[in-house]
Amino acid sequence: MGELVRHVIHGAVHELQLARAPVNALNPALCGDLADTLATAVDAGAQGIVLSGGPKVFSAGLDVPYLLSLGKDRAALTSAWERFFTAARALARSPVPVAAAIAGHAPAGGCVLALCCDYRVMARSPDALSPFRIGLNETQVGLAAPEGIQHLLARVIGPLRAERLLVAGELVDAERALAIGLVDEVVAIDNVAGHARAWLDTLLALPRQPMLQTRAIARADVLAALEPERIALDRFIDGWFSADTQAGLQALVSRLGK
Repeated sequence: MGELVRHVIHGAVHELQLARAPVNALNPALCGDLADTLATAVDAGAQGIVLSGGPKVFSAGLDVPYLLSLGKDRAALTSAWERFFTAARALARSPVPVAAAIAGHAPAGGCVLALCCDYRVMARSPDALSPFRIGLNETQVGLAAPEGIQHLLARVIGPLRAERLLVAGELVDAERALAIGLVDEVVAIDNVAGHARAWLDTLLALPRQPMLQTRAIARADVLAALEPERIALDRFIDGWFSADTQAGLQALVSRLGK
């Protein structure tokens, strides 16, 4: 199957490249490899991490066809979602700063991973008529984002704007994402990872321990948002089996197949 997460070292900054073709759909294997590779990078002395994907798609989110293939196996479905949240928590708990290099679309779970990072650089699409988009579009496919995930969005764009986007399941293009604070930079697609590394370099030039201590205090709410009680996975899985949700997910798979 090959590497699902490539580990590239740029001096003190290590880049983790999602590499599950064609769209980095997040199945348990990819989520597990992401968490493991992040730990490996930190153990190897990484002082900053770039999380990248693409091109054209950073990550399309959870692998819905795979999840639907599990049928009514609640234990397997729960395990798959737990692996995703393990990967998200690994990013949130990283002891060193993490910058997302978003070279393409980042819906749903892809957006969640980006929100768990410290900084987000997104690509400007080469085709102005087909802009890259990012957001939590769960309601569009019949899902309700857990409260903790909703908090991750609200902390960067504000509660009212987050409410409007979440309820509508709206994806926003890169320029609007920049305007509302969902991403921190929008650059040409070939420059995304470089700008992410440059931002990390500015942090690494600071006195190390004060920077890391301040970061830990400032990001405590990110870790809290991903605690099990704020994800309420059992309730989320209950919703997964509802008629509305199953219809929305089947419709999504039909669209993907066209």
